[in-house]
Amino acid sequence: MSIIPVPRVAVIVVAAGSGTRLDAGVPKAFVGLDDHTILRHCLRGIFAAPPMQVIVVAPSGREGDALTDAEEAAGERRDLLTVVAGGATRQASVAAGLAALWGDIEYVLVHDAARALTPPDVFERVIGALEAGAAGVVPVMPVVDTIRQMDGDAIVGVVDRSSLTAAQTPQGFARSILESAYTAADREYTDDAAVVAAAGHAITTVPGDAIAFKITTPADLDRARALVSPLPRASSPLGNLPLPRVGIGTDVHAVGGDGSLWLAGLEWPGEQALSGHSDGDAVAHAIVDALLAAAGLGDIGTHFGTDRPEYDGAHAEAFLGRTLALLGEAGYRVGNVSVQVQARRPRFAGRRAEAEAVLSRALGGAPVSVSATTTDGLGFTGTGEGVAAFAVALVVPAR
Repeated sequence: MSIIPVPRVAVIVVAAGSGTRLDAGVPKAFVGLDDHTILRHCLRGIFAAPPMQVIVVAPSGREGDALTDAEEAAGERRDLLTVVAGGATRQASVAAGLAALWGDIEYVLVHDAARALTPPDVFERVIGALEAGAAGVVPVMPVVDTIRQMDGDAIVGVVDRSSLTAAQTPQGFARSILESAYTAADREYTDDAAVVAAAGHAITTVPGDAIAFKITTPADLDRARALVSPLPRASSPLGNLPLPRVGIGTDVHAVGGDGSLWLAGLEWPGEQALSGHSDGDAVAHAIVDALLAAAGLGDIGTHFGTDRPEYDGAHAEAFLGRTLALLGEAGYRVGNVSVQVQARRPRFAGRRAEAEAVLSRALGGAPVSVSATTTDGLGFTGTGEGVAAFAVALVVPAR
């Protein structure tokens, strides 16, 4: 692996928006375009541009999800990556990104994750203008539609479009200028160039790109999906049918936790609890790992690590429900799950159907089968020192 020099340029990727107008049920950045989210596609273009510090500003509580997408897109540049929580407004989110800048950064780009298909050369043009001395730079596109001036439902005039341009991102600024402009800002502005212009600085333009449109409405989403659909996909011997994907997962917990034993989504009164950050449910955790692996979404530590206090003591329903949502956002649904428990106790035979029903319900009704074995007294599971679970999951494209 080559050593990447400390960059002079940073890009703040604003991905904290709720996506109300898109009405997709999840924050806009995590809506799927194909096998990957809007955020992942956005970062693909950024990491293909010259090396920059990349600061992803994610919705509060979704930092782990953003980190998964960002690390997969970053490849060998993951050391240039930072993820922070956004604020209640766009300017608050950009301010959070500014607070995460490294000391060596001289120029800052601010980019909307919703402009997911922006090509790398737009970033290069903005950086070039900054290095040539511009205080602020905005990529623009000419307005091609006729613009009518309206009074209610009546047309009262035509606006001369030769003097109009459509602003895009990334918008770039000298770091000191952007930071001082944000400090002086006394109201919300429509974009960062407006913040800097209000502080008295001139803004330069460079050519944008037609493909760098902003995904705001369902029609925009359809357009973006149509543009990325030609991306190479695995061929299927069944023709154009989408291929299912398979993942495996395993989890182990030692006996010795506090409270009741929770396993396969069930409480087992009178049985010794398992230790763990959550409830120690090895069955549920193995299923989570298998599903995430099948969809290419990392593993349980990525999304439910010990740095996520909301999962301290959480049960199977919370883990599986969140995993189901992650799959949906990535464009997958659960086909089926099979899990085997290796443990001396508890005895599953009498509650197998109950466990399968609970786990299936948590996964939106997908079939779940549970089997159990004692390993004939061999190993830590055979001696009763712990419990192990092994899961295989199949996921299929949701569309």
